[in-house]
Amino acid sequence: MLKVAILGKPNVGKSSFFNRILRKRDAIISEKAGTTRDIKKREVTLDDDLEDILILDTGGLEDKDELFDMVKEKALNEAKEADLILYMVDGRTIPDEEEKKYVRYLQKLNKPMILIVNKIDNDALTEGVYNFYELGIEEVYPISVAHNRGVGKLIERIKGFVPKKETFVEALSIEEDIPLEELFTQEGNKNLEELKEIKIAIVGRVNVGKSSLLNALVGEERAIVSEVDGTTIDPIDESVYYEGMHITFVDTAGIRKRSKIKDIEKYALMRTEKVLKEADVAILVLDAGNGIVELDEKIGGLIQKYKNAVIIAANKWDETKMDFKRFEENMRMKFKYLYYAPFIAVSAKTKRNIDKLKDKILYVYKNYTKRIPTSKLNEWIKEATIRHHLPTDIRGREIKIYYATQFGIKPPTIALVMNQAKLHFSYERYLVNFLRNKEDFTGTPIIFLPREKGKKDEEI
Repeated sequence: MLKVAILGKPNVGKSSFFNRILRKRDAIISEKAGTTRDIKKREVTLDDDLEDILILDTGGLEDKDELFDMVKEKALNEAKEADLILYMVDGRTIPDEEEKKYVRYLQKLNKPMILIVNKIDNDALTEGVYNFYELGIEEVYPISVAHNRGVGKLIERIKGFVPKKETFVEALSIEEDIPLEELFTQEGNKNLEELKEIKIAIVGRVNVGKSSLLNALVGEERAIVSEVDGTTIDPIDESVYYEGMHITFVDTAGIRKRSKIKDIEKYALMRTEKVLKEADVAILVLDAGNGIVELDEKIGGLIQKYKNAVIIAANKWDETKMDFKRFEENMRMKFKYLYYAPFIAVSAKTKRNIDKLKDKILYVYKNYTKRIPTSKLNEWIKEATIRHHLPTDIRGREIKIYYATQFGIKPPTIALVMNQAKLHFSYERYLVNFLRNKEDFTGTPIIFLPREKGKKDEEI
C-alpha cells in the first residue's frame, strides 16, 4: 500500500488537506499552532480502479521546545518510511532558513516529493508562489484547501503514484498453482479475519499514561509521550494481531474538568465520546501513584453511558507502594456502577501485566458478544421469577413475563415480553445479577428491554 506523508511547519493547513482527502472531518483543525502532535493514519480510496493508499497527517516541524522536538522527530521518521512526501507551506509567507533546513533533510531521503503551496485563496496571491521555487522541489501545486482551489488537480497528480488494482483474472494467474476452490476458501477466510476486529478505547484523565500504555500494548513507540498535560489531542489508533484477533487500540485525549478545558480540548472531549460510541471495549486508565479522583468517576460514567465492555487498569503501579487489595477495595467503592469490570494493575514503563491486559481484552470481548440460547434464557428467567416474584403495578395488578429472547450483542441485549412494558429498576437489577450467577458476563453490561405483548417493537 502506497504511504503518503503530509509534512510542513505548524498551521500551514496539513490537517485541513488531510480531511479534504478523506472527505470528512477527521483530524482536529485549529488556528492554534501545534494542534496535531501524534501521527494520524487513515486508509483512503482515491479511485475505484486504484489500490487504497495510507495517508498520514503529521505534526508541525518546528524547533521550539521539548514537546515540539518530539513531534518533529516523529514526523521526520514517518517521512523516512513514506513512498511519497507532500510538503506543505503557507503561501502568504516566504521561506525562511528553518524551512530550507527541513526541505534539504527531506530531499536527502531521495523520495518523490510534491510542494503544496496552500492558502492561495485568490489570484492576487499567486505571485507569492514563485518565492518557494528556491526550495528546489520540482513539482509545485498552489492550492487553497479552504476554498477548494487547485485541490482536485493535486489529487489527480497523487493518483499518478498509486498502483492500479489487480483484476480477478490477474489475481488468478498469480495464484495459478492453487485450486480454484481453495482460492475461494482463502478469500472467505480473509473476510472472516476482517470480521474478527476488536476496537479498544483507552480513556482517562490527563497524564495518567494512556499514550505510554498504547505504546506498550502495540510494542512500539507509536504515540508521543510527554509530561506536558494534554499532549494527545486527536485520537490515535494503532492495530496489532493477538491470538488470532485484530485489535485496534485508540488512545484518546486526556479529559479535564469542564472548567479547566482549554480552547481546542473541547474538540478532544467530543472525539473521546465519539470513540467510546464506536468502541467495543473501554480501558479506563487510573493513576496508581495519585489515586482515584472525582473526575475518574465521571469518565467511568461515560463508559456506562455508551454501554462498552470495560476493564479498569491502574497504570504506573511501579511508582506506588499501595497494597493491591486496598487499592482495589477503594476502586470498587468508587466505581459501584461498573461493578462487573475486571481490575488489573499495570505499568506501561516496566511492561508489567501488559500481556495479561491483552488476555483480559479477549476475555471481556467474548462476554460482550455472548449469546444465550432462548430455551436456556427462558429457563433462567422462569427460575428467577419463581424465586422472587415480580412486584405488582400501582393498581395492584400482577406483572408477568411471558418469555425472553436475546436479540442483540455488544452488549448482550434481552427483550422481556410482558403483559405491560414496565419493569422496576430494582427487579431489573435482580434479574441482571441472577443471570450473572448463571453465566459469566464479566466485563460487560447486560441490557433488559421490557416489551408489551402484541405491540410492534421497532428495536427488535
